[in-house]
Amino acid sequence: MCENAFGAENQQATFQCVIERESSETIRQAPMSEEEIIAYLNGALHDASLNKGRRIRFVQKDVRWLKTLQVLLKNIGSNSWIYKEGKMRDLHVLETLCPKLDFKHDPLSLKSQQAQSAYVRGFFDAEGGVPRTADRFYIQLVQKNYQKIAALKEILEAMGITSGKIHNPSKRVDPDYWRIFISARSQKLFASCIGSFHPIKAQILKDRMKI
Repeated sequence: MCENAFGAENQQATFQCVIERESSETIRQAPMSEEEIIAYLNGALHDASLNKGRRIRFVQKDVRWLKTLQVLLKNIGSNSWIYKEGKMRDLHVLETLCPKLDFKHDPLSLKSQQAQSAYVRGFFDAEGGVPRTADRFYIQLVQKNYQKIAALKEILEAMGITSGKIHNPSKRVDPDYWRIFISARSQKLFASCIGSFHPIKAQILKDRMKI
């Protein structure tokens, strides 16, 4: 738990306390079972790498999402640590040895719709996209694994959330890059049923979908 910090010399500590409170509040507002937390984290693994055999490593500019991941990991009994990568780089890293996460996890193996929703939310926070300022709003999911995108599409359609055709934006640029867009008529349903724990994406969905 954070301690109160005062004075200019403690500004960074105060900032960290605020972030930790915001992350805890995000999870408090959306209570999750252990199954759902693991599903979310497995979805989020698409923004992670595996180093030195067992160490899972997330890298983000925005430390707030990493703090949320840290809270979730703590809730399933796994430790993690966050640090800034280099003095001159605006990047933060979260590392964990959590044995409950699996890069080869099959989302279609999830039995409950709540766990499936959590997985898609984690995937969206890792590999999804929404425009910050564009006049035309869209929600996209992207991945180099075609079968993974196909599985997400199947899960979403079972929830009544429709999406466009799985397509490759440019075979010349990257022949193994696959994308789907959530249909305009399903965007609000996606925002309410899937949503986001990522601070930037969550705010954009809230503002654009009015939820």
